[in-house]
Parts: sequence; C-alpha cells; structure tokens
Amino acid sequence: MAQTFDVCIRGAGVVGRTLALLLARERLRVALVAPPADPRAVTDVRAYALNAASRALLESVRGWPDAQYATAVLQMQVHADQDGMVRFDAAQQGCDALTWIVDVPALEARLADAVRFQPLVEPLTEPVAAPLTVVCEGRASRTREEFGVEFDITPYGQHAIATRLVCERPHGQVARQWFAPDGSILAFLPLDGAEGNSVAVVWSVAQEQSAHWLQASDEDFTAQLRVASHDSLGALQALGPRASWPLQQAQARHWCGALPGERGQSWVLAGDAAHNVHPLAGQGLNLGLGDARALAQVLQERAPWRGVGDMRLLRRYERERKAALLPMGMAMDGLQQLFARRESALAALRNWGMKGFERSGPLKAWVARRAMGAD
Repeated sequence: MAQTFDVCIRGAGVVGRTLALLLARERLRVALVAPPADPRAVTDVRAYALNAASRALLESVRGWPDAQYATAVLQMQVHADQDGMVRFDAAQQGCDALTWIVDVPALEARLADAVRFQPLVEPLTEPVAAPLTVVCEGRASRTREEFGVEFDITPYGQHAIATRLVCERPHGQVARQWFAPDGSILAFLPLDGAEGNSVAVVWSVAQEQSAHWLQASDEDFTAQLRVASHDSLGALQALGPRASWPLQQAQARHWCGALPGERGQSWVLAGDAAHNVHPLAGQGLNLGLGDARALAQVLQERAPWRGVGDMRLLRRYERERKAALLPMGMAMDGLQQLFARRESALAALRNWGMKGFERSGPLKAWVARRAMGAD
C-alpha cells in the first residue's frame, strides 16, 4: 500500500530539513522533496550568521554542526565610509557570542544526517499528495510561480560575491564590515574557530561590476579586497571559488492558500520562498528558521479536530511572520538605501549618525539583542 503523508515539504535546504525534523517530532509523517544532487556542483563557499535563537532551534533537532564549523563571534565592527564606526561586544551584552558563523556544507550535512535517522521523514525526488504542502525552495521557487503567487521584488542593483580567504593575521573572532563611498559593502566573517585565520567573504558590489570581479585573477581580486578592508587582516589568499547572486528585497503577497485543483489540500510558504532581505546584517536564514519554528508551533498547538492544512492555522502563521519580518526588512532596506547614496552631505550625515548610535547606550543594546534573537 502506498505511504501517506501529513505534510509534503518542497525544498530540502536548511529551512526545509529543520521544519521536517520539527514536524516529525510532533509525530507527523513528512515527505521531504528535493531533486537528486548535481555531481557537477562546485563547493559551496557561503557561511551563515546564526543567532542564539537559531542555534537553540537547530540544537533541538540535532542539527548544529561541530565547533570547528561554527565560529563564535565575540565582537562586530561596522565601519562607515568616513570615520564613523559601531562596535558590538559579546562581553558587554553578557553573552558567550553575538552570533556564530556557520559553514554551510557542514550545517547541511549535519541536518541530512538527522533526517536520515528520523523514520517519519521520507526523502523523495518528486512531490506527493498531502493535506499540507510547504514551499521551502528558496528565492527562485518554481512551485511559488506554479501556484500563481505574486512575488513583489525591489532590486538593489547590486550583486553579492561570496568566497573564502586565508588571511595573514588571525581574525580574533571579530566580524568586520565596511561601507564604501561607492555604495559597496564588504564583510569578513570569521571561520575555523577561535584561532582561525580564514574568513568567509560577502562583498556587495554594483551589478555592472560583478562580472568583472567574478572573472578577475585571484591576485587582482584579493588586492582589491585588501584595499577595501583597509588592510585589517594583512595579506589575503583566495581559498575557493567565487559565487554571486543579485540582491533584492522581496516578499510574497500571499503566504498560504488552497492547493490548485486539489480538494482539501493547502500550501504555505517559508524561508526565502516567502521573503528576501539584504544580507548586510546576516539575518536571512535567522528569519527563515523563525518561519520554521513558528509554523511548527502553530501546527503543534492546533485543536485535535483541525487538520494541518486548516487555513485558519496557516493565516495565523502568515500574520505572525509578516509582523516579525516588517521591522527587520524596513531596517535593512533603509540602511542599504542610505549607504547607496553618494552625496557628500548624506555621507557626513550617516557618519554622524553612526557615531551617535555608537554612544547611544540602551538603544544600541536593544538593537544588539534583537539581532541576537534574544527579544
């Protein structure tokens, strides 16, 4: 007899696998759908900044990677395009780390292992019928398009370039970020533990410049990054391929609905399939994992007579997550727009603002706690 499922999750990335494990813990039968792995795929050079709330969630499903793949950040330094600077310090916040920089392949491998040992999660290569379909396919979701969901996109005219570097000097567990006068944003994120000297790079550059820097020699590329980082970590050596993607702010108009052509079946969006924000604060995956946590909780708390595809439950989830996303999305969009402007008067104003924020005390502490997922 064919196996039946309560939930079909389309997309087996970090959000999809985490949600599958959370739902299986509630004794729901989950189909986890992803196409076969592409043997030609290059090494994933991305790293995620995950806050304490995300770490707790991943630990609860045995998905947190070993210490060498999750570097604690003790301090953050954000440099403006003049002399403005903001520092965040874990000791001042009374915590072990502001965030953790997590290696993407290691995180995905740990979650894949957890799924493999969960009998209520069945990995599949094709979607199956279920009372609830959860779309976790990422920003370019085909299923979202298939369901006719409008996805409102605000392009930023920038591309993110990601790679890895070995640095002459150790990173000291400090995450560094520089806003440049030309509107580019460079981040060095510490890797390989407390004594490491390698970093994950996220460099947001003008769209018309991205092809040049993707094709540049390692020598030219690292020389430019050394200048852009004000020689903070000394000589730089390339440690892997470069990847790039366009930056945008985006959100689906509707996050749930009835499955087209299927009576009694519903769909819901989560993660990048539902929303995108600028990576300058590293909150994208934290928001996606927040979706997984919220949807699992709504389904866990449902009345016994409500099915998992009940639209009242799904609309409750949508309202909750849209409300949570709004302040973060507005803040990231505002910062990106502010630093994208090149007028000298605005440059002076934003540097003055950063200096004031650095001295703001309670406001700075509140922002830090929000980013850490503490509030």
